[in-house]
Formats: sequence, structure tokens, C-alpha cells
Amino acid sequence: MRLRIVTPLAVVVDEDGILAVRAEDSSGSFGVLPGHADFLTSLTLSVVSWKRADASRLYCAVRRGVFSVSGGREVTIATREAVVGEDLARLEGAVLARFHADLDVERSERIDATRLQLAAIRQIMRHLRPDGRAGGFS
Repeated sequence: MRLRIVTPLAVVVDEDGILAVRAEDSSGSFGVLPGHADFLTSLTLSVVSWKRADASRLYCAVRRGVFSVSGGREVTIATREAVVGEDLARLEGAVLARFHADLDVERSERIDATRLQLAAIRQIMRHLRPDGRAGGFS
């Protein structure tokens, strides 16, 4: 099989001769072997692993993404961020912890932005209502 892992800025992995790929979506961990049916799923923040023809294993921490199998021979992962390594413990520890922290920051920023938008809408509503109240429509 051929495995490609791509981010918006780079092709992180492009290897042929892959014997198996393991990944994780919201339903859990799954594996793909050569000849697998066409498949599309959304990955969680996790570590993808693959076995090469020489029996070595490589790992890639992915920050979510889309996993697809085409024609039983092409596996493609499109993700926002990917870090490849041979040390699974380091990837699971340091990289996934950083990815989780980044997600928490993004979530907090999204909440703050929503609060600002709602405050702006309330201010607009106060100015549009003749009595200056921000209540609902009568």
C-alpha cells in the first residue's frame, strides 16, 4: 500500500510498500490492510502507526484529520498538523499533550469570540430599540 500524510504546508509522509496502517476515529482504533474497501472517516487527535515491508514501525501524531482508503492501495491522511517519529512514548507524551493544550486554547478563544459577538449584538439591539432596552421583540 501507499501511505500519504499531508498537512496544508507539507507532505509529511509519502511511502510505498506499507503492510498495515492503524489509526483512531471516534468509534475507536481500526486497522487497514492491502485490499481494504474504499473508506472515509474523521480521525481524532491520536497517533497513527504503520508497518513497513522490513517489519519496522513508524508513528505519526495527528491533530485530527480525514483518513481515506482508495482502491485498496492508497491510504491518505489530511490533517492540520502531523509529527512523525520512531518513539511512540515521546509522541504520545509530549506531542499529544501539546496538541490537547492547543485544542483547549482554541476552544477558549472560540468561547471568548462568541461572547464578544453576543455583546456586540446586544449593544446594537439597545441602539435599535426606541426605549433603549435589549429585550426580545414585542
